[in-house]
Amino acid sequence: MEFSNRPILRDFPDRFETERLLIRCPLPGDGPELFAAVKESHEELRPWMPWVEAHETVEDSEESARRGWVKFLERSDLRMHLFLKGTDTLVGSSGLHRIDWSVPRVEIGYWCRTSFTGQGYITEAVRGITAFAFDSLGAGRVEIRCDSLNHSSVRVAERAGFRVEGELRNFERSPDGGLKNTLVFAMLPEEHEALKRND
Repeated sequence: MEFSNRPILRDFPDRFETERLLIRCPLPGDGPELFAAVKESHEELRPWMPWVEAHETVEDSEESARRGWVKFLERSDLRMHLFLKGTDTLVGSSGLHRIDWSVPRVEIGYWCRTSFTGQGYITEAVRGITAFAFDSLGAGRVEIRCDSLNHSSVRVAERAGFRVEGELRNFERSPDGGLKNTLVFAMLPEEHEALKRND
């Protein structure tokens, strides 16, 4: 049965695991750990992600987690929190955004807690979420978009097997008010299947 015109009726898991991570939707109670992760990572995130300024208190982060939970249930945005398996430690956040259920087409966003950078957690998460998008959601296209100057994000996209399709020049404002170029990476179902065969 096809529910593309009524995404809220789509059933799929709200959590799954990769080798080192539990990846799940935001839940009430995530606020304190989310606040701690954002606070720790504020200076690294601020140049790329203006939303960090909205996390001034634990209550702000709790509200953010609860709004993410509601949107996940509505199927309007599928934010996912990344926890070390067997712990309550938040490594970062990712998920599937700007969803067009008629394709379906999704965009993966991601950030990593500063103390966990450089250890491959985000690449692992992106690979897992990409598989979730194709295998559980039936995605026809998965995108990653990032600032062309955000070299860490670019490397994640490349390591996860995404192909760059182009650069959107002066596409949007950066947090400092300047114009930035946005790189567009994408993967299609047949490319994902080829990657799985080569693993």
